[in-house]
Amino acid sequence: MSNLSPALWPKLSLLAGVGAAAAQDIIIQPEQETVIREYVHKRPLASVKLLGVELNVGTALPDTVELHEVPNVKYRYVVVDNQTVLVDPGTRKIVKIIQ
Repeated sequence: MSNLSPALWPKLSLLAGVGAAAAQDIIIQPEQETVIREYVHKRPLASVKLLGVELNVGTALPDTVELHEVPNVKYRYVVVDNQTVLVDPGTRKIVKIIQ
């Protein structure tokens, strides 16, 4: 950043934060969450452990993790450490952790 005018630094830091904020702006409607909870409850999966992966919104899951479909929902899910984790299948990033 030393080659850039100091006046531009605040603007660049705002742009840098846009990607992180966008990953956290996913809103799952309560009705959608209910559908997902019911679907997962009726079709239980074995919980997996992911060593070295922190479960946080925005974290990308490794390609080795199998994602499962929920009908009529664009996100996929996996159960990690007994928590249902919703994942964007295109980016494999966690969009919500359902406790």
